[in-house]
Amino acid sequence: MYVCLCHNVTDSDIRRLVRSEGVCTMRELSRQSGVATQCGKCARCARDVLREAVDEVRCEEAACPGLMAA
Repeated sequence: MYVCLCHNVTDSDIRRLVRSEGVCTMRELSRQSGVATQCGKCARCARDVLREAVDEVRCEEAACPGLMAA
């Protein structure tokens, strides 16, 4: 699903940035993708997707320590 139409950012893009780049704040997400830097209408949705993705990664790390380090 598209989260930011201005910068063509999808929820999958956000999840990928969390997993591969360690993005975990809106500031980092905005710097990496441009989300919420133009019209700002995507900010709430982007924040929700970011929070969900970060929580997923934390749960996976807690369930299997060392998984993300491999």
